[in-house]
Amino acid sequence: MARGSRNTGVSDSGQALVEFAVVLPVFLLLLFGLVEFGFVLNASSTVNYASRVAALLAAEGGATVGTDCMVLRAVDRALTSPTTPTRVSRVQIYWSDANGDQIASNVNEYDRFGTMTCAYGDGSTITVPYTRTDNDYPESERCDVLAGCGGLHTTVDDIGVRITYAHQWVTSFGQRIAPSIIFQRSTGVRMEPTL
Repeated sequence: MARGSRNTGVSDSGQALVEFAVVLPVFLLLLFGLVEFGFVLNASSTVNYASRVAALLAAEGGATVGTDCMVLRAVDRALTSPTTPTRVSRVQIYWSDANGDQIASNVNEYDRFGTMTCAYGDGSTITVPYTRTDNDYPESERCDVLAGCGGLHTTVDDIGVRITYAHQWVTSFGQRIAPSIIFQRSTGVRMEPTL
């Protein structure tokens, strides 16, 4: 007579199913969270890159008429998949200090609606999907002269570009949990001086 022999195979299969049902939602939550975090990190890095490219272009263009249109076009071109230029709500081109912070209200704001066309001296034009909503730092008032331009412009200006971007969640899981994330990235650069 054998003592303690039981058939344990029947009760174990039910236990495995219950464990799987408990672990699966936690695993899926972690998986979708990692996917969403990856897309948010990618969008943040891409918008940061776009602000850096645009600020460098603004610094090179300086006081040249049409520089802002070139900057706006550069922002749209720098935002590659999975980010998209249509999620940019505003681009600001501003007079910055050495730390990249805006000086007073010296800013040109462009909102993403309508269109704007810039004409250049050679007869060429550029049309961008933005409308200027504030013009307190026009291209003609930017100082790109090493000796300064008078007034508060004692030397070459620093110029900054700030991009406001609305990131949409990629998975339906993320869309149900939280609204879109709106973030801003900015870069300030010293203008290229003319002698």
